Amino acid sequence: MVTKQKILIVDDDNNIAELISLYLIKECFETKICNDGESAINTFDTFEPNLVLLDLMLPGIDGYQVCREIRTKSQVPIIMLSAKGEVFDKVLGLEMGADDYMEKPFDSKELVARVKAVLRRYKPQTQEAAPSDDKVVRYPDLEINMTNYSVTYMGERVDMPPKELELLYFLAASPNHVFTREQLLDQIWGYEYIGDTRTVDVHIKRLREKLSDHDSWRLATIWGIGYKFEVLQ
Repeated sequence: MVTKQKILIVDDDNNIAELISLYLIKECFETKICNDGESAINTFDTFEPNLVLLDLMLPGIDGYQVCREIRTKSQVPIIMLSAKGEVFDKVLGLEMGADDYMEKPFDSKELVARVKAVLRRYKPQTQEAAPSDDKVVRYPDLEINMTNYSVTYMGERVDMPPKELELLYFLAASPNHVFTREQLLDQIWGYEYIGDTRTVDVHIKRLREKLSDHDSWRLATIWGIGYKFEVLQ
């Protein structure tokens, strides 16, 4: 019997939450609804979802705080939902650790597509993973391991959400190759991303905060084009 993937839906508008739940149940997901931030945090531990759909405007504890709380204990994917379409709100959500951001109102097919795309790319670390070819990139003081989704910098493990790690690995696996923001969106997010390429900029900013420039390598901006993982001579 195939185990259904579980989606935690957090929205104070129960009508919207129920509608989202119906769409996802049709796609064979198991869902649970919470209408406020506090119950979402409590339910997260007991329900153990594979992904969280998180509205920002919640009574009491807002979506940003819920995201921050979840990120202290889990890297489970989070897609933020909000009627706020300002770039600032998107950036803040992504900086809090969200993997994606959708504006309300949204198309049900697009929502389901994004849920599936994020889940396809999230590989939780397990103790009994099947043997596979190692996907590891190494540079001085840096190791990026896609087999167990880990990054080690200066001898210490660095925690980062899946999208940050995937972006870092993709760039580091092709040293000195320049990628446009559009190419990075296509490669890392895996679908025609509806929004602005600011998403890539935010993730690069977060990576730079965690990995300061090294004498041997750095994340370089190619102005007007995109980014590259530069190996210094």
